[in-house]
Amino acid sequence: MLRSVKAQDYMATNLISFSPETQLFDAIRALQEYGISGAPVVNPEGQLVGMLSELDCLQAILTQTYHEEEMGSGGHVRDYMTVQVDTVAHDADLTTVARQFIERGRRRLPVVHNGRLVGQISRGDILRAVEEFAKDG
Repeated sequence: MLRSVKAQDYMATNLISFSPETQLFDAIRALQEYGISGAPVVNPEGQLVGMLSELDCLQAILTQTYHEEEMGSGGHVRDYMTVQVDTVAHDADLTTVARQFIERGRRRLPVVHNGRLVGQISRGDILRAVEEFAKDG
């Protein structure tokens, strides 16, 4: 059933993303404006180079406060993003993706093709696929 369906068939493609040079506070504003908990960070070639989460932002602010630094712009996304990012290939079957969600405890994963970010898939996307298959019976 889900082995024949690929991540690219259910992933979201209209993503908010940041560049490594994005100012931290601009990224924080975007996360709040769009009601998202994190976003991928891509270089000018569209390659995924990291993720910036609310947790990364909080850590940045606490670090600056601890060192009594002037916040100013807060620095750049590249200074605080997570660089070790779990990803899924665009052509991975949904059972593989579901297994990765379970094993890694993630809610969503960036989808890549040849290192380039092409989308994002969530647990809800997998459940939507299962529901569609159940309806088609």
